[in-house]
Amino acid sequence: MFRRLFIITLPCLLPSLAQAHPNHGPASGLFAGLAHPLSGLDHLAAMVAIGLWAAQRGGRALWAVPLAFVGVLIFGALLGQGGVALPFAEQGIAASVLILGILIAAAWRLPLAASLAVVGLFALFHGYAHGAEMPATASGLAYGAGFVAATVALNLFGIGLGLAAKQLATEKMLRYAGGAVAACGLYLVLAA
Repeated sequence: MFRRLFIITLPCLLPSLAQAHPNHGPASGLFAGLAHPLSGLDHLAAMVAIGLWAAQRGGRALWAVPLAFVGVLIFGALLGQGGVALPFAEQGIAASVLILGILIAAAWRLPLAASLAVVGLFALFHGYAHGAEMPATASGLAYGAGFVAATVALNLFGIGLGLAAKQLATEKMLRYAGGAVAACGLYLVLAA
């Protein structure tokens, strides 16, 4: 068990993967937007964890949690692109990974409204980072479409993993995955 957890959390030890924000490469709008959530452990872990938590909760949360995340993510990106200051955005992103991991590991079932509020707060920080760090040469609409598409894909990937674990009656693996996400989050919080 500990060996699997170590292997899963090994990427957390690689500082270059810890933050999704620096060096997005050539800014082409759509591709820069697609790359942002995929190029760093902070966004990658949080967005997959959103899907895992939604699948673990089931019911209306299966679709409501990811939709709330994407909706507020877009709002946060507009704030970031508009130059609105959001204090502690990086710390909020790191904390989101830690807290999502804990929620999954503990199989914590908040009421749906509270779940939506939690993921909405997290999405605000992630979206803000996407918008604030949009390359100056990128088309805002294409860039936005890219990071929204990548976010939806990562959420769906997490949902797929979570549903597969439930169908295979290995919900314990979901909790282990939550522990791995929490470990990554702890690393990110300490590194922020």
